Amino acid sequence: MFFFCSLQGSVGYQRHRITLAPENTGNLFGTLPEKDDGRILQRSKRGWMWNQFFLLEEYTGNDNQYVGKLHSNMDRGDGNVKYILTGDGVGSLFLIDENSGDIHATKRLDREERAIYTLHAKVVDKRTNETLEPDTEFNIKIHDINDNEPKFFKEIYFASVPEMSDVGTSVIQVTATDADDQTYGNSAKLVYSILQGQPYFSVDSDNGTIRTALPNMDRETKENYQVVIQAKDMAGQMGGLSGTTTVSITLSDENDSPPRFANHTFRLTTLESAEVGAVIGRIKANDADMGRNAEMHYSIVDREGQDMFTIITDQNTQEGLIRVKKPLDFERKRTYSFKVEVTNTYLDPRFIYSPNPPFKDDAMVRITVADVDEPPVFSRNPYIIEVHEDTAAGSLVGVVSAKDPDADNNPVKYSIDRHTDLERLFNIDSVNGTITTLKALDREMSKWHNISVVATEISNPRQTTRVPVFIRVLDVNDNAPEFAMYYETFVCENVKSGQLIQTISAVDTDEPLVGHKFVFSISSSNPNFTIVDNEDNTARILTRRGGFSRREMNTYLLPVVISDNDYPIQSSTSTLTVNVCACDSRGNMQSCNTEALLSAGLSTGALVAILLCVIILLMIVVLFAALRRQQRKKEPLIISKEDVRDNVVSYNDEGGGEEDTQAFDIGTLRNPEVMEANKLRRDIIPEMLFPFRRTSPIKDNADVRDFIHGRLHENDTDPTAPPYDSLATYAYEGSGSLAESLSSLESGATEGDQEYDYLSNWGPPFKKLADMYIEKDIERET
Repeated sequence: MFFFCSLQGSVGYQRHRITLAPENTGNLFGTLPEKDDGRILQRSKRGWMWNQFFLLEEYTGNDNQYVGKLHSNMDRGDGNVKYILTGDGVGSLFLIDENSGDIHATKRLDREERAIYTLHAKVVDKRTNETLEPDTEFNIKIHDINDNEPKFFKEIYFASVPEMSDVGTSVIQVTATDADDQTYGNSAKLVYSILQGQPYFSVDSDNGTIRTALPNMDRETKENYQVVIQAKDMAGQMGGLSGTTTVSITLSDENDSPPRFANHTFRLTTLESAEVGAVIGRIKANDADMGRNAEMHYSIVDREGQDMFTIITDQNTQEGLIRVKKPLDFERKRTYSFKVEVTNTYLDPRFIYSPNPPFKDDAMVRITVADVDEPPVFSRNPYIIEVHEDTAAGSLVGVVSAKDPDADNNPVKYSIDRHTDLERLFNIDSVNGTITTLKALDREMSKWHNISVVATEISNPRQTTRVPVFIRVLDVNDNAPEFAMYYETFVCENVKSGQLIQTISAVDTDEPLVGHKFVFSISSSNPNFTIVDNEDNTARILTRRGGFSRREMNTYLLPVVISDNDYPIQSSTSTLTVNVCACDSRGNMQSCNTEALLSAGLSTGALVAILLCVIILLMIVVLFAALRRQQRKKEPLIISKEDVRDNVVSYNDEGGGEEDTQAFDIGTLRNPEVMEANKLRRDIIPEMLFPFRRTSPIKDNADVRDFIHGRLHENDTDPTAPPYDSLATYAYEGSGSLAESLSSLESGATEGDQEYDYLSNWGPPFKKLADMYIEKDIERET
């Protein structure tokens, strides 16, 4: 049987259990073995058995901390017994003397890290390694000491409470925790207290709830408070550890302050020309509240101010904006005085009936209207005038009137904006505003004329006013009625007498007041057709006889006279064209063409013959045109294959041939050194003369010659050079150049003095050119 012995003073008050166990077993839990029949066996030996050690945390000694001793009654003291320890921390935290059974802790233990360690012990024979005591479990429990101070979850808490709150209103609850053992002593029993923030706030010592301690705390007086809360363990006793936190408490705004005008009289000045809706001034009331509680509403109380002005609130600045409601007139009224009242938009019922003054205020507003030089004002705007369309040019149309509204009453002059009267149909008297016609008006062309009349102060032409004048042209019966549309009328050859062939109607561009009434008639002597008026501005055309024939007459022209009933009566004659057509038995038109009668006499063979003749004639014409075109072809410009030129320039201009000696001298183009004088065309008079530059008297320039020979040698030896000759045309050099002009237009007058033998020395690229000119030179000499 195991004995667990501990010398720690802290275990003196622990209750020890005494159990009995047989010698060959190590029963540590005090249970008595039973036989199969349920009878309890009697033990012959007794012993002590503890299954738990207690060890204080945070040991500060220099040696290993003694935990306790294990001892078995199988140990006879002869050194043959070996104690073996296994479990949590064995080897690193706990060591056991295998001979004596003493257990030591090698490190300082912290209960907050781990409170209980579970270990297993057994006893074996050193010689035979036979188990003398079975594996027994026991615990090492770490006793707590007050080594941890309380800690709050946050270093700084933020909270708010409405201003003017009642005493005891909860603000926030702050909680601290202590890592010490909650079940052992008072190491973790906390008490809360307030170190800073009195007398405004208090704290519940048990749960850390902060509450208001003073009534009527006003945000407008003080808004922010810093409260320091302490939590102390050991139930607040002396020697306990403590921790603190800061709580920032803000008084939230309530609508407990009414708006107030700092100045109860406002003076504003505005021009009489201020437009309706224009802002002419701002007034401001102050409200100590903030946000929604500081929003204000302004209103005009007096009737005089309500008629002429309005006031609204600027939502950004909470100012009252005074705007013009009706046009101002300095000459009619120069000053206005009225009262403006301000109230909060949102009211709190708790403070409306408080002892404080009512939640509104008022102020007087005085507005002075300043005079400005105003433009003329018309008596009406706009003008609507009516005039008949038969009014002669120069007739009166109407009169407009304007005057200067200022006290000076300066005279005005009138004019018509010609951009609104491009046809110049009207004129206006600049003095009295009388509008007259310049041309006759036609309602059928335009029923309305919209012009603008401008009134201008004579003393200040910049002051002008426009007014629209709408002139309505009244109708006069000056147009005759006519057919409403073009009618395609036909009559069948087999028609009977009295049969309807067409219903006609008329239109009139005039607009009589009583509406249109047209009368239709035709000549009573017409033997073919008659007309019946339907009395609804339409008429029916009927046949007077039957038996029409296209061979006799295929078209009839029927004059119809149409008259209106207005004054003066207008009438016109419209012609109705009636075609004679072939119809079936039901009266449906089949054919109205007279050509059909002619085609009936031609056979199919005749038509084919005519078509062939036409085709033959077309072929002859095409053939003749092709021959003429072939004859007009010209001979080619180059016939000989040997006459090859790299560049051919063709001008669409025919010269005069060899006999043309009045044009340019060809010698000028050949010898640039024999030009003696300026050569001009001799066949025409030049429009402009340009002075020619005289050539340099230097005949031979060694630098230019060497340069040309050098370039010539480079091209002769260059395998990538093109095989053909190239001709470069240059304009003339400046007058001071030693290279002289390179233009052939300033060459000598004759080519007889020019020698071309040097061309044969220029190499293969110039062989063709040398052959051409040397042969010509030889021919000229022979």
